[in-house]
Amino acid sequence: MSGAVADAIVVEARRGDGVVEARHRVHAVAVRDGAVVAQAGDPALVCFLRSSSKPLQALSLVRSRDDLDDADVSIACASHRATPDQLDAVRRLLAKGPATEEDLECGLQADRPQTPIHHNCSGKHAGMLATCRARGWPTVGYRLPDHPLQLEIAAIHAAAAALAPEEIPTAVDGCGVVTFALPLERAAYAFARLEGLEGGGRVCAAMRARPDLVGGPDGPDFELMRLRPGWTAKGGAEGLYCAAGPSGLGIALKTEDGASRAHRPALAAFLAPLGVELPWQAVPLRNSRDEVVGELAVRG
Repeated sequence: MSGAVADAIVVEARRGDGVVEARHRVHAVAVRDGAVVAQAGDPALVCFLRSSSKPLQALSLVRSRDDLDDADVSIACASHRATPDQLDAVRRLLAKGPATEEDLECGLQADRPQTPIHHNCSGKHAGMLATCRARGWPTVGYRLPDHPLQLEIAAIHAAAAALAPEEIPTAVDGCGVVTFALPLERAAYAFARLEGLEGGGRVCAAMRARPDLVGGPDGPDFELMRLRPGWTAKGGAEGLYCAAGPSGLGIALKTEDGASRAHRPALAAFLAPLGVELPWQAVPLRNSRDEVVGELAVRG
């Protein structure tokens, strides 16, 4: 990441009578019609998209198949909580592939049942298997960077961000697939264009129709899609949050220390001047007894 900038949004965690326990610096940028329309902090900050890539990764799936419903597409974009409905959606997408749970190459995830389907990225992997079946590509090693699927997904990211593929650093994501690094401004630009890309309207419509499959009911991506019609949102690991709004608005936020808990108050502060009001100016901090013991809020 590039150096911190003084005008980043600062979200404070306050406990008791306002004693500050922690501060999170959030960089944010909004793009419309190819131009930056708002920024806080460093729009050139480079970070890996991680799970915020999932709507772009799902473009290969929707371009390959015409037998998908909203649940299939939304679970392919999900960082799911392994609820019964979410696991059922993964199994149905696998069956449609056709593929099996044994074909999933996402590995196992700590603090969850030790089967690949319980991994929070299993829906994405099921979608990748379904894409390979439709294209006649090998399913073994579908996650590796030289596989035709990953090469196509790399080209999709490059086209969405208007960059050459060789300009985009890559690494291995937590679930074993390729992850892509972009400056925040390019990530916001890609999301601003998402709905207009081939298959992008299908992906956005499915995510908005089934946000319950995309994440959890306490996630700011789920909540934004429920609160504001026309918005598509997807969080990523290490404090990234990307969204596409009406009228071609794309946004990207990144918390320097990777804390996603800063997203709600930062989003509320960043989007308010753009005419998007959110009820997150102060987010309660609760203890294990569900008592309010403090708040998260942007420093005044």
